[in-house]
Amino acid sequence: MKFKKIYIEITNACNLACDFCPQTKRKAEFIDINKFSHILDEVKPYGEYVYFHVKGEPLLHKDIDKLLDLCDEKGFKANITTNGTLIKNVQDKLIGKPSLRQINISLHSFDGNHIENNKNKYIDDIISFIKEIRKIGNTLISLRLWNLGEDNATNIKRQRNREILSILERRFNLSYKIQEEINISRGIKIAEGVFLNQDYEFEWPSLNAEEDKTHRGFCYGLKNQVGILVDGTVIPCCLDGEGVIDLGNIHDTKFSEIIEGKRAMSIAQGFANREVVEELCRKCGYRKRFNENK
Repeated sequence: MKFKKIYIEITNACNLACDFCPQTKRKAEFIDINKFSHILDEVKPYGEYVYFHVKGEPLLHKDIDKLLDLCDEKGFKANITTNGTLIKNVQDKLIGKPSLRQINISLHSFDGNHIENNKNKYIDDIISFIKEIRKIGNTLISLRLWNLGEDNATNIKRQRNREILSILERRFNLSYKIQEEINISRGIKIAEGVFLNQDYEFEWPSLNAEEDKTHRGFCYGLKNQVGILVDGTVIPCCLDGEGVIDLGNIHDTKFSEIIEGKRAMSIAQGFANREVVEELCRKCGYRKRFNENK
C-alpha cells in the first residue's frame, strides 16, 4: 500500500481565525522533533510525499527548518499549506531547502478574516518571497483562492478577488486578465513554477452536519491519503480536523498495524464498494466532489 499524500500536522495552533475554518477544540501543540522523526520512520514504506497540513499554521513552528532537514535526510519531499501571513518572517528557514517540493498559499485566508488595511503588503510579501525562492530552487508555488460561492462562481456581485488578482497581474507583468483565463476545472500558470487555482469554498465535515442518508459514495481517504495529527492520532484524511475517526496513535502502535486495523480496513473496503461506513464521512460535503465521476 502506497499513499500519494501523508498529512502530518506539525502544529494545530494558528495565528488567524478564518471564518471558513472551524477552530479546533484540541489543545494547542507543536510537534516534537524526535516524535516527527519517529513518524517519518513509521510511514517511510508507505509514501514519499508528506504534507504539513491538517489544522494550524505550519509556519508558526519554530523548528520548521529542522523538520524540512529531517525530511531530506530520510528521503521525503515536503509540501506546506500556509495562510502566507508569516512568510516574510520565516523565509530564511524555507529558501534553499532541498526537501521542499511545494508551498500552497491560501490567499483566501485574508478574505476570511475580513482584514482590509494590509492586503497590499500581504500580497507583496508573498510575491517577494516567491521570486526569491524561485531564484535558487524548483519549489513549486500554488496560490489558492478557494472562496467562490456555488451560486455565484465568479463572485461578480462581491468582487472578493478582484483586488488580489489585480496585484498579481501587475507584479507578474501579465498581459491578460486572470479572471478571463481561469476557471474551476483548471488552474492557471502565472509564472515559471507558480500557479493560481480558484475553487468553491467548502465546509469542514462535522458530526452536527446533515447526514447523507443513502450511505453511498466514494472518497480517497485511506486510498490515496492518510493523516496524522500533532499528538500522533492517525486519521483517514486531512479533513478530520478533530480526530473523530481515531484509528490509533502512531506513538503507541505501529503505523502498519493501524492502517491494517479493523476500523481502517472497514473504511477502505467500504469506499471500494461505494459504501460510506463512518458517520463523519456521511456528513462530509467535500467527499461528494469525488462522487460525480464515480
